[in-house]
Amino acid sequence: MSLTIDWEALHFDEQGLLPAIVQDAVSKEVLTLAYMNKTSLEKTIETKETWFYSRSRQELWHKGETSGNTQRVVDIRLDCDQDALVVLVEPTGPACHTGAYSCFQSANKQGSQADSDRFAIIQELEQVIAKREAERPEGAYTTYLFEKGVDKILKKVGEEASEVIIAAKDYDKEELTWETADLLYHLLVLLREQKLPLDDVLNRLHERHSTKTSTQ
Repeated sequence: MSLTIDWEALHFDEQGLLPAIVQDAVSKEVLTLAYMNKTSLEKTIETKETWFYSRSRQELWHKGETSGNTQRVVDIRLDCDQDALVVLVEPTGPACHTGAYSCFQSANKQGSQADSDRFAIIQELEQVIAKREAERPEGAYTTYLFEKGVDKILKKVGEEASEVIIAAKDYDKEELTWETADLLYHLLVLLREQKLPLDDVLNRLHERHSTKTSTQ
């Protein structure tokens, strides 16, 4: 991460603080809202891990110093008024002191049909997978995959891809639907394990489409 900040332009509040919205760089889930003063922002940039200022304890604190749930900083963005930050991170474990992946609880919609975006379920699934990786709930299949590691995940991707091929060869639409869903899920788990945002894949598709369109 390389960040140049015009310190004179920053608008700290009367307590010398800036609100910092911490966001998972891969899933785009908002993890927490904390505060930074000049010193904690400097240490965040220097160490590439999040440091905040505790308003209740009146002291600096390094996220994950005692729990091990650190946050590697990917990018820091300033708003147009220079008085708030968005900190994009790759979290190691839960962000919340309760052990939850995020400090914010979302009101989940009942099924993808309730959303006007027909691909909303992909984003929701990406966020659930990120939450499973952080919290590692016992008995969850996604937890099992992350604990077994990349080789197991790759094996499952290969198996599900084979099942998709077989279902397509058999012209079995119901089976093809199930197996394609399984393949997409395991691909999202793989992307999470590799810390590769789905947005990067979608952007590459967009670039390819734009290039092909411009040459036609």
